[in-house]
Amino acid sequence: MIKEKLTLLALLFALFSANAFAGDHSEGDGAPKDTKTEIKETIKHHLKDAHYFELYHGVEMPLPIILVDNGVHFFMSSKFDHGKAVVESKGNYYAIDHGKIYKTDAQGTLEKDAENHILNEKPLDMSITKNVFVIILMSIFLFFAFTGLSKSYKKGPIPTGFGRFLEPLILFIRDDIAIPNIGEKHYKRYMSYLLTVFFFIWFLNLSGMMPLGINVTGSIVVTFSLALTTFIITQFTANKNYWGHVFWMPGVPVPMKIVLMPIELLGLIIKPFSLMIRLYANITAGHVVLMSLIGLVYAAGHWLASGAFFGLTLFLGVIELLVAFLQAYIFTMLTALYFGSAVEEHH
Repeated sequence: MIKEKLTLLALLFALFSANAFAGDHSEGDGAPKDTKTEIKETIKHHLKDAHYFELYHGVEMPLPIILVDNGVHFFMSSKFDHGKAVVESKGNYYAIDHGKIYKTDAQGTLEKDAENHILNEKPLDMSITKNVFVIILMSIFLFFAFTGLSKSYKKGPIPTGFGRFLEPLILFIRDDIAIPNIGEKHYKRYMSYLLTVFFFIWFLNLSGMMPLGINVTGSIVVTFSLALTTFIITQFTANKNYWGHVFWMPGVPVPMKIVLMPIELLGLIIKPFSLMIRLYANITAGHVVLMSLIGLVYAAGHWLASGAFFGLTLFLGVIELLVAFLQAYIFTMLTALYFGSAVEEHH
């Protein structure tokens, strides 16, 4: 039954995502657009953050633009009209180019240097982009899901509703990740963070399988923030035994201690860096492969080739669903290992 559901999800992903390649294949001046170029642009669009959701080709849901520039400016992203229009707000004029907002004049002039970099001043952009919107939505969802689970335990030992799905996963994280890697004495201090980071990453990875261009965990800023949080918690909860192994390793000759100290300090930075890159690279690579195959389905001129690419897309779609869980598990597992090393007792 589970395999059938996964296959159905992959089928829906492939069908709906293929719509992103359909529609009017023309440039802004009405000239035909090369198929390969359109596929590449669609993949880039899917991976990048934006100020709107593309529900279907040509049908979009705008998101709020919030700018801080001698006051707060608030308007919807639809006013930019895909970069064709200049927006006036409280006497200031703004234009958007490749997802970035610049101050300009009433004509929308953008000054560029020899390397085609825009020189216009940029206001402080606090806009709700699609990645920010999904993060807020997922945070609210997790809050109510776990609040509901907590309340269901007050009624009896068996959770109800969505809590029945969450409980075995919570026990799995506690019994197979937290306790073995941190120890029974200290694991409770970190359970709330481990549960949050696991479900947060997993559900965001699953949302990235939707055909709305959601790629939150494929953003280096998001993975950096998650890795930085793990790093800060590790350092601020570490005991003296942890710092002793970093700065003055016990049982090691003094000359070797001096040599190993900078290596250990470098290791403190490498650990969260590996967390950041691993999640970012795996999710991004998965999206690129799937979108490329969907593009081949659209570009193939023969029904036999289209069928072959479509079948491969279904297979990789199922694999990507498993990768979504695996990456959340790996991030949580390594985080627990770092926490365990921080509170390990002296032997």
